[in-house]
Amino acid sequence: MLPQEFIRRTKELLHGEYDALETALTSQPPVSFRVNPRKFPVHLLQDLQNPVGNTSGRYEKVPWCETGYYLQERPSFTFDPLFHTGSYYVQEASSMFIEQAFLTIIADAVASTRKPLIVLDLCAAPGGKSTHLLTLLPEGSLLVGNEVIRSRSVILAENMAKWGRADHIVTNNDPIDFGKLKPVFDIILADLPCSGEGMFRKNPTGRNEWSIDSVKLCALRQKRIILDVWDALRPGGWLVYSTCTFNTEENEDNVYELARKLRAEIVPIPVTREWDITGSLRHDIPAYRFFPHRTRGEGFFLALMRKNKGAEDAGMTKTKYKNRKQSASVPAEIKRMLLEPDRFAFFMDGGVYALPEIHKNACSVFSETLDIISSGIRMGEFRSKDFVPSVSLALSSEINPGAFPSIELSYGNAIRYLQKEVILLPENTSKGYILVTYKNIPLGFVKNIGTRANNLYPQEWRIRKRTV
Repeated sequence: MLPQEFIRRTKELLHGEYDALETALTSQPPVSFRVNPRKFPVHLLQDLQNPVGNTSGRYEKVPWCETGYYLQERPSFTFDPLFHTGSYYVQEASSMFIEQAFLTIIADAVASTRKPLIVLDLCAAPGGKSTHLLTLLPEGSLLVGNEVIRSRSVILAENMAKWGRADHIVTNNDPIDFGKLKPVFDIILADLPCSGEGMFRKNPTGRNEWSIDSVKLCALRQKRIILDVWDALRPGGWLVYSTCTFNTEENEDNVYELARKLRAEIVPIPVTREWDITGSLRHDIPAYRFFPHRTRGEGFFLALMRKNKGAEDAGMTKTKYKNRKQSASVPAEIKRMLLEPDRFAFFMDGGVYALPEIHKNACSVFSETLDIISSGIRMGEFRSKDFVPSVSLALSSEINPGAFPSIELSYGNAIRYLQKEVILLPENTSKGYILVTYKNIPLGFVKNIGTRANNLYPQEWRIRKRTV
């Protein structure tokens, strides 16, 4: 049952459309995902629909996302090895609309011949929007994905590693910590914690937790978060404000009030009428709402704001960075595990990490203020004299496939590997570290010691379910 006060308020918001919304909230939510263009050949879409031989659905494009698709049925993603390779990310379709906001921003950046962008995804876990941004941003850009809850930041780091891009940092900080930085970000994406009305269909328990007090508290928290991080946004920079809720207090009212307080411009985003996106319901501002009875997705709200260009731009280059143990101490044979090692700076920090050289200064600046969970590619670690390669290296798009012998796994062996069970290798397999693949896409490493192969898949990532 929907809360009575929610019904009353939403009827006032939608007038004659409320019954259609309520019907939509009782239906099955659509299934959607985004492919990773650096890993996922289009011909594998059929395998995604039918990973274990018991499903036969069709897929359709998500119209506002170039790499987004709907599935007719929901397969068992947990038991699809392609899911674990980072070949695609299961994500709610409405939230993929951030692509249109970023295309608007990037078009402006290209027109003004700006350099690659430095971007903050402020409330990033579990990683849907961050992995999306890594696909969208111009070459040479840097993404900082942040999550305030420690356990969720670890999940974020896992999903970023699986996506396979090196141009990112994962942090575990309160938004106010970013406000201590000089204006360094060209874009801040704030997908804000909210009362969750737009997810009632996917999260029925959220209905019982909903209240007007919760709406008011969320609205206040959202404003505080934006005010906390605003000083870290460069003059002329962009803020993408989004929630997954319906009410105006957390959406139009907040955007309108923040824009006035911060003297920011609310910028329109080009949309197509066929998408059936609802405009602003208050204040006559450019804003974009997704209602489940109109669009094929969950509830979502987005507005695009631009900071006044008049303030001083401190930038990243005026800040000194502390020394870190880097390149000289990392053996050349480890560096050659990447396709283009000369593009990377290598760091020793409880393991060996590789970060694009162009981001070395930024990472060091951030490390002065922020709690960095991961950065770039975790190559592996030394255990005695042995260098043990990391699963992050295996999943990276930058790995040099010629650096390791590889073995293609069957579906059954791939699942056993992901469950961290023993797998048998062909008798003629060479000893040492072996890259294991599924449909020629890397899954991770094993160490073949002759009598057996040690499974090096991370214990915390393993599939815990035993059957589909």
